[in-house]
Amino acid sequence: MKKVLSLILCAVMFASALAGCTTLEKTETGDYDKGAIIDMYFTTEVYDLDPQRSIIDDAQLKIMSQIYEGLTRLDENGKWKKAGMKSYKIDKDKDGEFVILVTLNYNRWSDGRTVQAADYVYSWKRILEPDNACEASSLLYEVKNARAIKEGDRTIDDLGVAAVDTYTLEIQFEQKVDLDRFFETTSSIALVPLREDVITRYRTNDGVDQWATKGTFIVTNGPFSPKEMVGGSVLRLERSSYYYTNPDKEEVPDKFVIPYRLLTKYETGNAEAQLMALTSGNLFYNGELPLSARAQYASSATVTDMMATHTYVFNTTNPLFEKPEVRRALSMAIDRNQIVNIVTFAKPATGYIPYRVFDSIPGTSFRDAGGALISSSADTAGAKSLLQSAGVTSGSFTLTVRNNEVDMAIADYVAGVWNDLGFNVTVEAVKGTVNAEDNLITNDNFQKLYDNGSFDVIGIDMTMLAPDAFNALSQFAVSYSGNGVDMDSETYDLYGHITGYSNPDYDSIIESAFAEKDRAARATILHEAENKLLSDMPVIPLVFLQDAYIYTDVLSGIKSDYYATRNFKKTQLKDYMTYKAKTESIDEAAAEAEVAG
Repeated sequence: MKKVLSLILCAVMFASALAGCTTLEKTETGDYDKGAIIDMYFTTEVYDLDPQRSIIDDAQLKIMSQIYEGLTRLDENGKWKKAGMKSYKIDKDKDGEFVILVTLNYNRWSDGRTVQAADYVYSWKRILEPDNACEASSLLYEVKNARAIKEGDRTIDDLGVAAVDTYTLEIQFEQKVDLDRFFETTSSIALVPLREDVITRYRTNDGVDQWATKGTFIVTNGPFSPKEMVGGSVLRLERSSYYYTNPDKEEVPDKFVIPYRLLTKYETGNAEAQLMALTSGNLFYNGELPLSARAQYASSATVTDMMATHTYVFNTTNPLFEKPEVRRALSMAIDRNQIVNIVTFAKPATGYIPYRVFDSIPGTSFRDAGGALISSSADTAGAKSLLQSAGVTSGSFTLTVRNNEVDMAIADYVAGVWNDLGFNVTVEAVKGTVNAEDNLITNDNFQKLYDNGSFDVIGIDMTMLAPDAFNALSQFAVSYSGNGVDMDSETYDLYGHITGYSNPDYDSIIESAFAEKDRAARATILHEAENKLLSDMPVIPLVFLQDAYIYTDVLSGIKSDYYATRNFKKTQLKDYMTYKAKTESIDEAAAEAEVAG
């Protein structure tokens, strides 16, 4: 067991019947095997893979990065690269507006249909529908009419995005934009294309989208596709047979994606059991080390800063939390260094925006430029004094978190701190469930509580949707929250942030940031916004998350992107047929034992 420092060169076999080369091995019949099955503990359980909704859990991002692909991607240095986009050119329409034409690369969905410009149009319109709450909305507000549509002032058909032909996407903007920043934004998981026919097909009579909660429903355009997703049991991703393959050419199956299957068996047991399986040679990759072993592997694991902040979100409509002094006091009482000691792979949150987010130019850190806005250490005396001045020294409330080891450990520590302040805090750990009527459909109960605002305080992974601070900060301004319009109100009022937080001064700062197109000046305004946000404290940033993984030396070719998610496209498992035979033998023995029993 060790951290791999160099790639293992694979033997290249030439196929007489197929053009090019392959890493696949031959079976006894002379045919080519499908490829390696890599048993791994990828991450904690996930229950929903909708890229426009599942953005408050870092585990979901790790999975979605394997199965979806947008116009662009960010490499490990934060540079945007073409992905679904083949090329673009700047155009001008008859009104002189700023327009670009994007030509798509030839790619196919996991069901064989080509990825088309219309799929991007549908996906982006879905984000901006006034009755669809989506925190990613402001990512698109530079597109013509996008904001007016979200506020109910224009129809969705007025959006400046159109498929001018099958593989050409036209994007009109309100004014000239910084295209580098725009293409950095299109690397967001929220802006990947989606299939309207698939989403519509699996929508229930009461309007609930189920397409992203069952592996066999989901159609994806990335290198892997979910084939099985059962909460508490298994997550099975398989190579998409159609990913960039050309039907007019005879190509080897692993030309673009080498592994055949990435397999996580949750039934193997908890995180400790998964680690034991790796050290005993039955797993090859572990992306979620148990807390009990993190200190041991801290120096040998591959560790990368994520663009995510583990954050506690207040329901400010709860009278207990309506005063910012109370919220600040609860934050002051927390020793973030202690949380880092618990989690190991994290840094104290000294602000809301994590380190890898860009400041004035790509490569500069928004956090470094903004400095520490929150103390890493606790100030219990200051917290008690602030609570006293606010006239709130006690009360009962629930802290809601996902039912995973890390979130629960953080919650137990924080609840203890707040109990010592005089509050009565109950920790509620929410677990996803499997639909009783169809045991392959999963339910993300935590996401539902968050979406409905059914919480007092809730712990989320605030995941940056782009390497720019604007979207994360603008969500707290009413016009940028993405939560849409109250269509039942006489004046079509906008819904604000899920916290219930609203401050006209903050809204004004965000408006200024949106209007400012100079990148350096805009960054200065966004720092002002972050300062104001943390003064009002509708959320408590706790720690900046890090991704850590270990793997055995029979694996090679694991890469990562700027979001700290894995790229397994070229990952190889040495002598994989040996492991496959071993697995098949174990499965046969288990089946025989079950029959005999």
